[in-house]
Amino acid sequence: MANKDAGGSDTGSRETAPTSAYSSPARSLGDTGITPLSPSHIANDADPNVSEQPTFLVVVAIDFGTTSSGYAYSFTKEPECIHVMRRWEGGDPGVSNQKTPTTILLTPERKFHSFGYAARDFYHDLDPNEAKQWLYLEKFKMKLHTTGDLTMDTDLTAANGKKVKALEIFVYALQYFKEQALKELSDQAGSEFENSDVRWVITVPAIWKQPAKQFMRQAAYQAGLASPENSEQLIIALEPEAASIYCRKLRLYQMIELSKAAVNGYSSSDTVGAGFAQGDKYVVVDSGGGTVDLTVHQIRLPEGHLKELYKATGGPYGSLGVDYEFEKLLCKIFGEDFIEQFKIKRPAAWVDLMIAFESRKRAAAPDRTNPLNITLPFSFIDYYKKFRGHSVEHALRKSNVDFVKWSSQGMLRMSPDAMNALFKPTIDSIIEHLRDLFQKPEVSTVKFLFLVGGFAEAPLLQQAVQAAFGDKCRIIIPQDVGLTILKGAVLFGLDPAVIKVRRSPLTYGVGVLNRYVEGKHPPEKLLVKDGTRWCTDVFDKFISADQSVALGELVKRSYTPAKPSQLVIVINIYSSEHDNVSFITDPGVKKCGTLRLDLTGTSGTSVPARREIQTLMQFGDTEIKATAVDIATSRSVKVGIDFLNY
Repeated sequence: MANKDAGGSDTGSRETAPTSAYSSPARSLGDTGITPLSPSHIANDADPNVSEQPTFLVVVAIDFGTTSSGYAYSFTKEPECIHVMRRWEGGDPGVSNQKTPTTILLTPERKFHSFGYAARDFYHDLDPNEAKQWLYLEKFKMKLHTTGDLTMDTDLTAANGKKVKALEIFVYALQYFKEQALKELSDQAGSEFENSDVRWVITVPAIWKQPAKQFMRQAAYQAGLASPENSEQLIIALEPEAASIYCRKLRLYQMIELSKAAVNGYSSSDTVGAGFAQGDKYVVVDSGGGTVDLTVHQIRLPEGHLKELYKATGGPYGSLGVDYEFEKLLCKIFGEDFIEQFKIKRPAAWVDLMIAFESRKRAAAPDRTNPLNITLPFSFIDYYKKFRGHSVEHALRKSNVDFVKWSSQGMLRMSPDAMNALFKPTIDSIIEHLRDLFQKPEVSTVKFLFLVGGFAEAPLLQQAVQAAFGDKCRIIIPQDVGLTILKGAVLFGLDPAVIKVRRSPLTYGVGVLNRYVEGKHPPEKLLVKDGTRWCTDVFDKFISADQSVALGELVKRSYTPAKPSQLVIVINIYSSEHDNVSFITDPGVKKCGTLRLDLTGTSGTSVPARREIQTLMQFGDTEIKATAVDIATSRSVKVGIDFLNY
């Protein structure tokens, strides 16, 4: 087998060379002991086993949102009937309560107490001194997006300033949803529903990095929704993809079209799908509480499969940004020192104030002329007087904020302009991001723009999108816009194969040795092993960032041990956000997996001098699995790519 190696010289001499210590400038970083077999044959096959779906009686989707959460389900026998969870007790005025706030309360002993409205109301009714002992958390999902080095040990901070493990909170929340859903299903069916009857779908923002998506899956395993052995029982769906699946099934009477363009003669019984020609492209703008996700999809008929045309983009421009501006306004009027103290000393009253703001925030509209009144909790007025020695009214008169006055009924009175100003930074960010997206060649021919997610209900956002892009494409809002993602996630769980092509968010490869070529390879990468000159730390690419990947696609590479007598073969897998990666030592390259193939006890007559180790990577929903196989003996090892533990 006189196979030429990557460096081009014959490999026969290597067998007899004595084992020497490292006699070279380079210390092999990942101790890469493999080298590509040339020609490295690349086969991209879709795995035939992907379609073998286990059967579930019901699909339950959980939309675990930044500000509100909910679940919906559908029995696989009647897939067109999607049930949104029962209405929750304790809803807010001015807020439709098909979902519940994403809030969680733990006892002073750190045990789960309640979730949603129940958590909020119980916390609110506690005596202020007692409340300081309880751990109340809200809007905690954003932490997974904003933490650069997320691990299983990342902390969250409760309203009273105490720290608690993020994983614990996510597990409690998912356990709560699991129990609620199974209880509702059992009531509906009149018999006990087992977890094994359910396929779970959890939605996450598309712009989340891989560690955050993996974190969600690990939390779901710990909450007992599925297990690593039955990983296909849980699908992690991307929020805008779920929205996309729902939008293309919509009938025209289920949508509001912002643009006044003629609706090219569709009858209202048509689905938008009928308005979609083969290959039509559309943008889904999913604006929620924490993030805004932009994805570009194309429908491929006849089956109507979706293809992602451009990798998901977006950022932390959700409606939380408006709350943050309101908080900044309060700091400007009453002083940052007071607001910080008030949040810690009267956490329940602060929550009340934000609830009052939330319902007024929903009343903001471009054409509104009458002011918006926000009730200040009594303890705010009282605590301010103690803190400053003068009244809230005095502070408002003294501040230079013209738009906000004090009303005799004890409320902050905001002019519509003042409210609109709170929305402006967030909406500007969304529009600017969309402008950038429309510059991309893949996006220039987009025909439809779907506005979905809770924040899409805001008339100010609708108007801004219409004004900026109404002349470029048709802007469409589903009627039940806050439930779009939830319903789409159920449809996705019923037919996971509907999404066919995604863009890889990262470049993946393995660390290898190549034959050292003078003048081509940097001298500091020279590694001399057994008289052979190697270039170490080479990044051998499997797939590039933003490359199209079919769901279930397998990418194969073949390697051989650099030293034939080597019986434990270690293959390290690396990822990077950049395309052009040459070495595993390049900036931004992270190790995300290790395949350790132990071949001791396999050396027999059938083993060739140069063993072929085939390495495969399979790209699944948000998970990537890697396998290494020794071709001669069929011995293999598998690993899931891991972004949290390296």
